[in-house]
Amino acid sequence: MAYKSSSKYSRVSFSDITMTEQRRPIGILGTGDFARALAKRLYFSGYDVIIGSRRPEEKSLSAIDECLCNMSLVSTEECIKSVSIIFLAIHAENFKDLLEEHDDKLDGKIVVDVSNRDRPSESHSNAEYLQRLIPHASVVKAFNVISAYAMENDYNTSSRQVFIASNNEMARGAVSNIARNMNFTPVDFGGLFAARRIEKHPLRLFPDWRGPFGFTVAVFNIWLLYLIFIYYIDRTVYEWEQIFVKVLNKAICMTGITVLSVTYLASSFAATLQLYYGTKHIRFSRWLDKWMKNRKQLGLVSFILIAIHVIMSTLIMSPTYLRSWYHSTKIVIPHNMSEAYEFQNINWMTWKGEAACMTGIFSFTILCFVCVSTLPSVTDTLNWREWRFVQSKLGHVALFLAVVHVLVMGIPGWSKNPRKIYKSITFLSSILPWITILLKVLFSLPCVDRYLTKIRKGWERKDERCRANCVRPKKEGYVIMNVDDTTDRISGICPCPGDTVQMVTFDDTSCGCTNANIV
Repeated sequence: MAYKSSSKYSRVSFSDITMTEQRRPIGILGTGDFARALAKRLYFSGYDVIIGSRRPEEKSLSAIDECLCNMSLVSTEECIKSVSIIFLAIHAENFKDLLEEHDDKLDGKIVVDVSNRDRPSESHSNAEYLQRLIPHASVVKAFNVISAYAMENDYNTSSRQVFIASNNEMARGAVSNIARNMNFTPVDFGGLFAARRIEKHPLRLFPDWRGPFGFTVAVFNIWLLYLIFIYYIDRTVYEWEQIFVKVLNKAICMTGITVLSVTYLASSFAATLQLYYGTKHIRFSRWLDKWMKNRKQLGLVSFILIAIHVIMSTLIMSPTYLRSWYHSTKIVIPHNMSEAYEFQNINWMTWKGEAACMTGIFSFTILCFVCVSTLPSVTDTLNWREWRFVQSKLGHVALFLAVVHVLVMGIPGWSKNPRKIYKSITFLSSILPWITILLKVLFSLPCVDRYLTKIRKGWERKDERCRANCVRPKKEGYVIMNVDDTTDRISGICPCPGDTVQMVTFDDTSCGCTNANIV
């Protein structure tokens, strides 16, 4: 039976839909590597790309990349006239030469600045400089943190966030939609002043890692110097040729467990201060705040050190290097001479070697789980309770097993010479971890945990905490003073020494939480 279409509906083929589909025009000024990568990404995202050049007759984009054959290469003036959104993919030094004569044509258009700086600047950004050159256009800072490789390669694992800043809210929204269509995640930074932060971002070199790395190097040098002193200067225990693996492995192990304990000690310091002040509303000191923020980096550094220790220990795991870990058997071979020949035959591990291996393996395995949970792809699958369990509970278990690993290796030696226990590297390296573990146990007691949770939910121990605080920055820290005088509070004068900054004036001087019953 033949199908006959109704006269009410017109017959539309797929080719007709494709032909009538409108591709949104967008312009790019520049023909460099980033401009070409941006053009391809925009084209495959559904945009009709028009590339502007000062000398279009001298360039052939299709000869460089066949993917650019469907894009128009026109003059700068024609590109500006043809579109309402223009990507400016040139260096900031060329802004004035290229756009000065086209200022009137850019009136009302959106110009996206993708340039970067060679050095950070606190006084101005490239985008702000561009806005002064073309005051009648809406300049948007965006896409400067995306590399040309990431722009072309859709499977690249680098960050897909696009930082966007502009004084025109509608322009920020338009560029945000373009970023989404290109399969990027827009992040609105607000006004164009934020372009300084955005341009500074690609110039940073591991800013969050400098403190943890410097601390780790300092701790490692201290332990290494101490080992050299007790093994080579105080008394000769090892040969100098053993310093590269045998001695260095000890220094790495001691540094790893020290850094790991420091990672978890920060939260105990914060809890101690909250218990002392009876409130969560007093800001931590700058050093503690930075310490808290660098815990992830400290934990990863300690994991790397412990992994190196595991590898080096595996390489030297033999009776020659670890004699106390193995049983030894004396074998006497008689002969015709008056003296007998005697040598030792070392067999299986002792309880010390077995226990040290077991605790070390368990600690390292748990620490691997903790580190894997810091990966963004894994973190996104965990809820808050699961993440806290892995990071806090399992992390402290790994630290406890690491301490037990150290104690198993050190206690036999302590019992033989208890008077010199203070010189033992196993004793010295386990002091800070034990402090960390004991504080964690203390704060985990039900009575202390409930009281600390109460404070963190907003409860305050003293009524004086409800009063206004004058917080003024002073160099590296903060000066905190209670405003006890009611007349000063009403007048709005902050009584900090030498300070005339007006505080917020309020009519009701009574403390709102004086009679409140907070459960």
